[in-house]
Amino acid sequence: MSDTRGQQTSEQPPPGGAPGEGTPPAGGPGPRGGILMGRPFGVPVYVTPSWFVIAALITWIFGGQLARVLPDLGATRYLVALSFAIAFYASVLVHELAHTLVALRYKLGVRRIQLQFLGGISEIENEAQTPAREFWLAFVGPLLSVVLGGVFLAAGRLVELSSVPGVLLAGLMVSNFVVAVFNLLPGLPLDGGRMLRAVVWGLTGRPMAGTVAASWAGRALAVAVLIGLPLFSASRDGGGRTGTDTLIDAALAAILAAIIWNGAVGGLRGARLKEALPGLRVRELARRVVPVTADTPLGEALRRAREAGAGAVLVVDGLGAPIALVRESAVRAVPEHRRPWIAVGALARDLEPGLRLPADLAGEDLLRALRATPASEYLVVEPDGSAYGVLALTDIEQRLSRAVAGR
Repeated sequence: MSDTRGQQTSEQPPPGGAPGEGTPPAGGPGPRGGILMGRPFGVPVYVTPSWFVIAALITWIFGGQLARVLPDLGATRYLVALSFAIAFYASVLVHELAHTLVALRYKLGVRRIQLQFLGGISEIENEAQTPAREFWLAFVGPLLSVVLGGVFLAAGRLVELSSVPGVLLAGLMVSNFVVAVFNLLPGLPLDGGRMLRAVVWGLTGRPMAGTVAASWAGRALAVAVLIGLPLFSASRDGGGRTGTDTLIDAALAAILAAIIWNGAVGGLRGARLKEALPGLRVRELARRVVPVTADTPLGEALRRAREAGAGAVLVVDGLGAPIALVRESAVRAVPEHRRPWIAVGALARDLEPGLRLPADLAGEDLLRALRATPASEYLVVEPDGSAYGVLALTDIEQRLSRAVAGR
């Protein structure tokens, strides 16, 4: 499964039931993304705590199926089922590594790979530059799943089907084919959605047109999954279903549909954000500033700002050199009647090096500077070091929110 805005994800449906998938990382389970398992090709691979939940679920479901196929196993069937869960997610990792290798070949950068609840995620840092590269980057994951399915099919013919190796190989074959087919469905955030995006991009010459088409296809797919998956399961099992089976299928369908819907919407928002970034210029966003000394009462400073039409207050020393920024949040916290008695110096943050931004900063460079030194306000300076204005983080957030909303 794939997402937009410098992040490719491949989500895998779990075996032994309805297809499912994981969510694109909105942050991960911790600052490092889970338990570090290794660094193939220099890319860290993490297993999140949620993986243990799905591994236990697969073990329980597959173990129950083994009781019917290989009744002589007894309780050992759960150990076999756990082996299947681990082997299946090893094939998920191969699927993700396929995305990773192509991304590294195209010099797109890969932040990490995660194995998590209902799927795997490859976090690719940059977008492909051409529709062809976008298509291949998405297609290579399902392609590797098909290859793995073929390998397990060939290996299964060499052993007895009713044996433990035969059952494991058959399960891995079916699971990898399901992974491939599911990920090829044409809608974001699946790999098929990225492929659809690449096709529309190639036909129209506009990446955004491809993203819009793939996003709406993803939302349609989510509705189809929500309605169709329980109906499919009911028709497949005939009249032997219990109320619990029906409830489980409905819950899985709802979870999966919600993930696909959110991924499709998030993909479109990410594309709009990427499109808006080049127009994010510090010089255009900066507020006019009024300079005052640290001992100036807040009420007086605000009066001067209103008269000057300024949106921020800058604390300067006796020579007029900037030394601190008055925090807007601190100003709002001071009641009106106390403002004549509070000096602005008590509400200011000293100007650390990272709080001075060049007036000509824009786009990705601006976002990198903000991430390097998080703050609510920044002093905008000209090349000669003189103050141009103040950049408020809330102004950037509002501009980006309007862009994401399509306004």
